[in-house]
Amino acid sequence: MKEVPYNQYAQFALDKMADGGVFLSVKDGPEINTMTMGWGAISYFWGKPTFIIPVRESRYTHEMLECTDDFTISVPNGDELKEALVYCGTHSGRDVDKFEEMGMTPVPGMTMECPIVGQACLFYECKIVARFELTDEYMDENIERRFYRCGDYHTLYFGEIKACYIRD
Repeated sequence: MKEVPYNQYAQFALDKMADGGVFLSVKDGPEINTMTMGWGAISYFWGKPTFIIPVRESRYTHEMLECTDDFTISVPNGDELKEALVYCGTHSGRDVDKFEEMGMTPVPGMTMECPIVGQACLFYECKIVARFELTDEYMDENIERRFYRCGDYHTLYFGEIKACYIRD
């Protein structure tokens, strides 16, 4: 693995997020889970490089994020993990071990125990520094109507990027 500046491949990560997704992984004790994430932001908040992730309250990943302080993002290259991205976006970690089912290798991060998806090519390790629950209070009506008809809001997790690296 080779460390790189967090913003060197930021556009690549954002493009992958918008076109098929990236893997968001979390570890709570011995339990690990990964999900497909298609929304998010790489930013600079509070003087820190930050990865902002939205996770709906109904998701198993949300339950796990509430019990831990970190997460990882694994960005695939090309279409090599396309099937796994679809599977991880349509199956719950409450019911299946997604790593095992998709033949993905959970590899401990460089700075934390939370795993990365070993077959991906770009990785972000993040420590949660803030959590914000979205509500309809200040939300645009069109966004509310389109994305939250059932009231299943996201929690935004702000993760300080502690490490960013590529597979070399």
